[in-house]
Amino acid sequence: MSVPINPSDPKRPEKIQRYKAPASGTPGDDPTPDYMNVLSMVFSMCGLMMKLKWCAWVALYCSSISFANTRINDDTKQILSSFMLSISAVVMSYLQNPQPMTLPWSS
Repeated sequence: MSVPINPSDPKRPEKIQRYKAPASGTPGDDPTPDYMNVLSMVFSMCGLMMKLKWCAWVALYCSSISFANTRINDDTKQILSSFMLSISAVVMSYLQNPQPMTLPWSS
């Protein structure tokens, strides 16, 4: 079925181009969860090895951000292991020294 061309119609069929998605990157390609996961691991290790409570809390904060920003197809084992490592860093730092946390830059 052919539609007759109306001269007052502003559409130009020869100018129509089909949309093609960009080849580089996907719209959901956000590296924030990966960066926060790495930071969580680093701060957890610093909190455990050097017995720094503020590092353990920063690790818990970073792992929470990483967990909140993950996509459905990400590796959940790595995210959860990072989260559990940061929780264990907080718990172990308070088991070794139950005194309240003092920040090194505040005193």
